[in-house]
Amino acid sequence: MAKYVFVTGGVVSGLGKGITASSIALLLKHRGYKVFMQKFDPYFNVDPGTMNPIQHGEVFVTYDGCETDLDLGHYERFIDEELNYTSNITSGKIYKSVIEKERKGDYLGATVQMVPHITNEIKNKIYEAAATSNADIVITEIGGTVGDIESQAFIEALRQVQYELGKNETFFVHCTLVPYIFGSDELKTKPTQNSVKDLRNMGISPDALVCRAPYDTGINIKNKLSLFCSIPVQNIIDSVDVNNIYQIPLNYYKEEIDTIILKQFGLPLKKINLKDWEELVNTVDNLKEELEIALVGKYVELHDAYLSVAEALKHAGYKVNKKIKINWVDSETLEKDKVNLKEVFKNAKGILVPGGFGSRGIEGKIKAINYARVNKIPFLGICLGMQLAVIEFARNVCNIKDANSTEFQPLCENPVIDLMADQKAIINMGGTLRLGNYECKLEKNTLAYKDYKTDTIFERHRHRYEFNNAYKQELEEKGLVFSGINPKANLVEIVELPNHPHFIASQFHPEFKSRPTKPHPLFLSFIEAANKMK
Repeated sequence: MAKYVFVTGGVVSGLGKGITASSIALLLKHRGYKVFMQKFDPYFNVDPGTMNPIQHGEVFVTYDGCETDLDLGHYERFIDEELNYTSNITSGKIYKSVIEKERKGDYLGATVQMVPHITNEIKNKIYEAAATSNADIVITEIGGTVGDIESQAFIEALRQVQYELGKNETFFVHCTLVPYIFGSDELKTKPTQNSVKDLRNMGISPDALVCRAPYDTGINIKNKLSLFCSIPVQNIIDSVDVNNIYQIPLNYYKEEIDTIILKQFGLPLKKINLKDWEELVNTVDNLKEELEIALVGKYVELHDAYLSVAEALKHAGYKVNKKIKINWVDSETLEKDKVNLKEVFKNAKGILVPGGFGSRGIEGKIKAINYARVNKIPFLGICLGMQLAVIEFARNVCNIKDANSTEFQPLCENPVIDLMADQKAIINMGGTLRLGNYECKLEKNTLAYKDYKTDTIFERHRHRYEFNNAYKQELEEKGLVFSGINPKANLVEIVELPNHPHFIASQFHPEFKSRPTKPHPLFLSFIEAANKMK
């Protein structure tokens, strides 16, 4: 039987519930327990796949092809475990499932209600996560804050889980804000008291508080919260502001949150070894020199739209002892006639063009790729970045002047990027991309093979358009190397240029598999090349 840790939030959003859940999972894993993580999002989208990145940030993709909330990226990076379709559940998924069952007659004519039908569906997803992962402990984060209308069904379902399983099988962590008031020069506990009261009114008494504060709250604050919230003082955990998020699990370890949880579960307190994480924190804290990388995208006003890419760059930077400074370049600005690319990229030791959808800013990205190719600047293209690298090469090296993608110009004469035949009848936008892990065979004596040091890899995808193989021979004759191919469908996965310091692009998203202690091979190779630039 799995045990369950539930992480809720109160007072305000953005307190770091995801990092708290990830830190707890990391500590429990280092204690020798198999952990699994899950996020409940109250919004009514079935998944974030069709949501604007500027509104919601990036869409993270699991190995089995689920489009999920970006918090799952934090989860995987912290615990280094692959999550699956049970890891991100939205209100949209819950209600869609219940309505489909009602239409099929699964409820035998019963009146379908919030309780028990919606709450039962939520509970099923919690138990399914444990069953599919075979985990000892499942850590589930509830999005939003206690008191939100859309979160109430989730909170009620958690209450029922605790009632069904018992106090020793569940553990509730409530994240709250303890704000500093400038005028009175003190921390205030009332927001936390009210948040806990709201949670208790819904039938749940938290087992531990994680208090976000600008500095340690101190014993007096903890005693006061203990008294008013009926929580043992040792179960009140400080979550102070830090410059390095990787420090947070070590801070929680000092406060013994893992010990508290395992004690309630009646599980052995196995020996813990956090040496790898301590070394990571030490490395990050002592980075001195900067290495600038230009990231050319069209959602750069919200950095979370490229969160996993930015993190993967940093991970590779740790290996070469460099602090990665990202120059966020809006691709639309590069389309202006008078823009000076030399000035834009004057300090960039590498240029990265990430994924994206739609025609806005495309020509600016192609300009950046051309600049990287011609001026011998290390280049990494991801998904759309690979497709645009092919278009740039076709136009400027192969002299196919109208080369384009049918995504941007449906009637173009030379669609070097196009839909596959079985995709052209697709109507729904959601969930109809090539998603999740696909096999890729690497050609020997290529940069890709050198980076991976193997001939077969599996990488995560999120795209609809593909390279058009009708143009493969023509581009190969001019020097473009197709170094990675999907063997089942003969689809191009990686392209590269041999006579260049470093020019490689992948149809898949390597950033999703990068970890702070294990940078992804493509990112590491790119940063190593950039680090050699004078």
